[in-house]
Amino acid sequence: MEATLFKAALLGYLVATLGYMVSLMVKRVVFARATVWILLAAFVIHGVSLALRCFSRGLTPAIHPHETLSFFAWAMTGTYLAFQLKTKTRVLGAFVSPLAFLLMVVASSRLGVDVSVPDILKGTLVPVHVALSVIGEALLAIACGAGILYLAQDSQIRQRKMTPMSRYLPSLDDLDRVNHVSLLAGFTLLTLGLLVGSVWASTVWGRPWPWDPKLMWTLAAWFFGRQFIF
Repeated sequence: MEATLFKAALLGYLVATLGYMVSLMVKRVVFARATVWILLAAFVIHGVSLALRCFSRGLTPAIHPHETLSFFAWAMTGTYLAFQLKTKTRVLGAFVSPLAFLLMVVASSRLGVDVSVPDILKGTLVPVHVALSVIGEALLAIACGAGILYLAQDSQIRQRKMTPMSRYLPSLDDLDRVNHVSLLAGFTLLTLGLLVGSVWASTVWGRPWPWDPKLMWTLAAWFFGRQFIF
């Protein structure tokens, strides 16, 4: 059941990607509007698939990188759909859906593989740490897409070189709002994820921050991102 739902979600992301491509090629926003519903269906189906996998092995959303990519695709899609309720940023879906589809393709390479959960990853803080971190990163990915569209739109306006595609791009206000909210929320959730991970590490290894190279790079990236957000 879980594998069937995963494949259905993968197909949904593919159809959504094609829908956004058609919308951009024919320059008709009506296709993007319809595609949002397809993307929503893929998101819901994907969510059910993730829920089944979590409950079957103890509420841990991601154990290995392939599962993390799947969860990241789901979180990023959900974040984009949430912004659709308040902003007119449908074209941003042309960035989200292909990326979600590619992530799902990579994740599908381990589909059906039963990965045992190590005892060290069975703590109650693990799902919280993973969820906060991955959702925070998904928000930052949305901020990246909105930022790219903002720069493209702003450059065309400043140079007065508007193209037929320009009127289909979101407004600068909407893009700025999405970028601002995504950066603040994403960085906050990522910070909370690091703190929860530190608490979890203190219970497992006896110290809150083991000097592991991967963790050092994570901390360096956090400090680097902080300089641009605050």
